[in-house]
Amino acid sequence: MFTSSETPIIGTILLVAFAILGWGFYRARPFGKLGILAWLQSVVLMTPWLLFFGLFAAGIYINIVGILFLVVGSAGLYIYLGRQLRAAGQDAILKQRATERLTEQSSSPTENIPQPTAVVVEILPIPEEDLNVIKSIFGIDTFFATETIAYQQGAIFKGNLRGEPQEVHTRLSASLKEKLGDQYRLFLVENTDGKPVVIVLPSSNDPRPTTLAQKVFAAILGIATIGTSLETGGLLLNFDFLAHPERLQETLPIALGIFAILIAHEIGHWLLARRYQVRLSWPFFLPAVQIGSFGAITRFESLLPNRTALFDIAVAGPIAGGVVSLLMLIAGLLLSHPGSLFQLPNQFFQGSILVGSLARVVLGSALQSPLVNIHPLVVIGWLGLVITALNLMPAGQLDGGRIVQAIYGRKTANRATIATLIVLALVGLSNPLALYWLIVIVFLQRDLERPSLNEVSEPDDARAAIGLLVLFLMITALLPLTPALAGKLGIG
Repeated sequence: MFTSSETPIIGTILLVAFAILGWGFYRARPFGKLGILAWLQSVVLMTPWLLFFGLFAAGIYINIVGILFLVVGSAGLYIYLGRQLRAAGQDAILKQRATERLTEQSSSPTENIPQPTAVVVEILPIPEEDLNVIKSIFGIDTFFATETIAYQQGAIFKGNLRGEPQEVHTRLSASLKEKLGDQYRLFLVENTDGKPVVIVLPSSNDPRPTTLAQKVFAAILGIATIGTSLETGGLLLNFDFLAHPERLQETLPIALGIFAILIAHEIGHWLLARRYQVRLSWPFFLPAVQIGSFGAITRFESLLPNRTALFDIAVAGPIAGGVVSLLMLIAGLLLSHPGSLFQLPNQFFQGSILVGSLARVVLGSALQSPLVNIHPLVVIGWLGLVITALNLMPAGQLDGGRIVQAIYGRKTANRATIATLIVLALVGLSNPLALYWLIVIVFLQRDLERPSLNEVSEPDDARAAIGLLVLFLMITALLPLTPALAGKLGIG
């Protein structure tokens, strides 16, 4: 929770953010129109955050309608600038290709256009016969290979990309499969210098399916999560369920509500994975007495076709779980009345900007009473929002980390993971929940997802805007209200 003493810190952070924007503009100017458009997209992405937290630090609260207006307006402008950037980029690519063709023709005016060749610089693990077949799939209109380098059990092919990345990858993959079956997988990724390269690896490197022992462990964790959900229900009702299992009937509705949100989350992942023909492992639920569960760890058991698939599968779970949680929360607020099962201190609603704002809209002046009567669905929905928000933290293989990796690439995702771990370490000094998540991420989820088959093509601007909205709502769900702002809202 921000206090008046913390306002200068927030102001300093805002100044740093503006300094970063200024430095970005300085770096973007040499790239002309493309650089300026890319910089403007960054500004648009940061504007809602800067406005919200800047006004927040100044003691000015933006209600939920204003927040949504900011995000939607930012998303629309981001999409528009993205289209302008892509159009300008296409023009630049066409000019570059024309220059390359003219250079090739002028260097060999009396010869036919050369076929792509590759120089083997070291002994490759791929059999020579297979290597020659792989080289034959490249062409002047897809990927013009110029150099071959050994890499793990396969090879890296450097050269020039001669088409739209997704189309080129589809053509090369189809040709490779036609000639060598399922022996190899073709990846289109960016090299350290930012140029596209092709990597071919044997299919033996594909993700492994879940073993029987792992499935048994997942089932044990699922049963344990049911138990912790029941215990959470008991704690909310002021008794220890483990000591009084005969009161199962009282805690069961709360436990079922929590588990319904968890299942909705996993169904969201599963439906989108099925759409892209991606196999998922069994969910490994993380039981927690405090809130029933911290969500689940789910692995990809097959390669992802592209970053768009990674984004869609990653974001589908939080959207499904978040929608169910919000519906429960709103329904609970509407059903709340004097004599409801729970009577909570009004300070309870200061713990979340999102929940406090919704409660103020529905319950009105009732939040000024020392004790507020609320329906159990309010608590269940809030717990679901916390679970969803925690899984949206931009770190490693959490849903939030996968979303950042899909939209902004592996380098940005790695930096976001480090930043998240630092924040969790600082918050963990006073909050056991943050310390728990720090341990979970470090030991189980810190690594990024392996590259997709086509790592070059980015998700479209609409998906980037959705990612921005989801991450923004995650912050508003976890960030508490200051006492001053809560007072202005009439909470407490």
